[in-house]
Amino acid sequence: MSKTRGPISQFIERNYLHFNAAALVDAAKGYEAHLDAGGKMLISLAGAMSTAELGISLAEMIRQDKVAIISCTGANLEEDVMNLVAHSHYKRVPNYRDLSPQEEWDLLENHYNRVTDTCIPEEEAFRRLQSHLEKVWRNAEERGERYFPHEFLYQVVRSGELEQYYEIDPKNSWILAAAEKNIPIVVPGWEDSTTGNIFTSYVIKGELKASTVKSGIEYMVYLTEWYRANSGGKGVGFFQIGGGIAGDFPICVVPMMYQDLEWHDVPFWAYFCQISDSTTSYGSYSGAVPNEKITWGKLDVNTPKYIVESDATIVAPLIFAWVLGQ
Repeated sequence: MSKTRGPISQFIERNYLHFNAAALVDAAKGYEAHLDAGGKMLISLAGAMSTAELGISLAEMIRQDKVAIISCTGANLEEDVMNLVAHSHYKRVPNYRDLSPQEEWDLLENHYNRVTDTCIPEEEAFRRLQSHLEKVWRNAEERGERYFPHEFLYQVVRSGELEQYYEIDPKNSWILAAAEKNIPIVVPGWEDSTTGNIFTSYVIKGELKASTVKSGIEYMVYLTEWYRANSGGKGVGFFQIGGGIAGDFPICVVPMMYQDLEWHDVPFWAYFCQISDSTTSYGSYSGAVPNEKITWGKLDVNTPKYIVESDATIVAPLIFAWVLGQ
């Protein structure tokens, strides 16, 4: 489908002709073709993409129905909202490579947790969000209700209670966009996040029950039901940013249904792209080339496959810009 291209897309098409640049264009065109044919797309977020402010481009992708479901780490789930409510308190450290152990300790003492060149302010970000999450956790438990981690966060942002803290344009928060669309989010290994740790502390203190937050197994069941309902026609594509659990967990739903449930009418993922800078030869999931996934029953021989071996903070916004016609 031809469309008018904006200046970013025109620049990409003119200049990105070889190597990883060309792979970026191929992946973007494949993403667009998949959607134009009626397909749906899952995006997985590993790394610290929310702290990298991917929401600036991802939120618009969500609003324009270019993504149907998201799988992300607990860190990416919470850090988009932390940036929303505490942006002015973040601290940039451009010379992070030169920091001594003592300077790192000084950041800790001043309640700054560093992610490469960006420090997240503990009091304004973690603790500000904590009080509102604690409220919805306790309310659910009192009513005998249980929810997924993303559903609790949806409750918080939909309540409007965080609006008093907003420090960026809310259109740049992908969580707000996702909550408005009510798109499903899968958060494997949520316990590994700061808010997961905070919830665990309440469980250890006997103030909340572990069962109040639904588990990873329940997330896999939830994803299974979603995939069965949405994989008809052109099918569901898989756009993977980084590697790790955010990608491996959801992509496994297909071989789980086919091999373990022995449902033989399960379509493979219909498109696959991974942005990664991980080296292939070390046995890591992040570094695995797409063809390896054929042997695990995740991708078909004919599934369009792309890998862009580069920095996702650079590549993902450009691919999104292309898909959005910017």
